[in-house]
Amino acid sequence: MVRIEDDIYVAVEPETAFEYMDVPEHQSEISPSLSAVETVEELPSGGKRATYAYRMGGVTLDAPEIAENGNTVPISVSAEGAASIMVLAAGNPTPPVATFNFGPLAGSSSASTRIRLAGTQDVIAVAKMADGSFARTSKEVKVTIGGCGG
Repeated sequence: MVRIEDDIYVAVEPETAFEYMDVPEHQSEISPSLSAVETVEELPSGGKRATYAYRMGGVTLDAPEIAENGNTVPISVSAEGAASIMVLAAGNPTPPVATFNFGPLAGSSSASTRIRLAGTQDVIAVAKMADGSFARTSKEVKVTIGGCGG
């Protein structure tokens, strides 16, 4: 639960504030769980289609919002201080799709790969931290053509 302790005053006209927030790259400034935002396409309506990378509980999962083909969907995961990261595709016939293990000499606890997705579903990253605790995040990926034969 969020508790507001102070009032915040923005010294600009509301239209200026909304115009600023309409740029996807600015949204991470007010949303702490967003670690990166990138505009993919400007829409004829004036809106924008963007990709979002979220960091929740110390885990970052980067995946496209829309995958044209489920046979090869690029993802990257990272979690500072993780001993391992497991990636699951909740809607696949076999949900575990990758596990990355990081030893004490690993330069970073991050990995990138391509995965198969049977259709639109949540991709989940679960990190086992070096202290034995777990952290997770997830992202919905919309798939236009499934990649698991279904």
